[in-house]
Amino acid sequence: MDLADFENQLFIEARTHRAFSDQKIDEATLRHVYELAKLAPTANNYCPMRLSFVKSKEAKSKLMEVAAEGNRHKISSSPVTVIVAYDVSFFKHIPVLAPHIDVSKVEAQSKEDRDKVARELSWLQAGYVIMAARTVGLDCGPINGFNNLLADDAFYKNTDWRSIMLLNLGYGQHDQLRPRAKRLDFTDACEVI
Repeated sequence: MDLADFENQLFIEARTHRAFSDQKIDEATLRHVYELAKLAPTANNYCPMRLSFVKSKEAKSKLMEVAAEGNRHKISSSPVTVIVAYDVSFFKHIPVLAPHIDVSKVEAQSKEDRDKVARELSWLQAGYVIMAARTVGLDCGPINGFNNLLADDAFYKNTDWRSIMLLNLGYGQHDQLRPRAKRLDFTDACEVI
């Protein structure tokens, strides 16, 4: 694959899908997506993102209950919906992931500060998951319209994981795509200082 093909697959031809075929995704593919995404950088290699790959009918039903009405059909259409979450106790893994960091200093930070770091880095890592999924030929449909507190109660009760995003994965139905929305030009969104 040359660079132009790679750019097309990841950006130019890639779209946000709202409807998917019924083609299944095997666990090996999901593992491969994670193995790629985990290699991308985060601050100090903290890696606070956690993923729940929701495939079963029962788990999908629970997830649809906490989703906004307009997003339920998107979830039911996709073979896998990923709950992207973060671990508020991410610092417990610092001795392995970032042995150069004094874990006691991170642990001594306020819970709010640690939560903010974990949440922000997990948003960054969610972007890597999208790129990894596209790299292996999957289509993606990120969703923000869901009740985080209800999702956490349904999936992460008595854990330190907190949901931030849903990401539908599958093989998109390209005939269901809307025309691509406009994007800002470089001069409107960027500056060179």
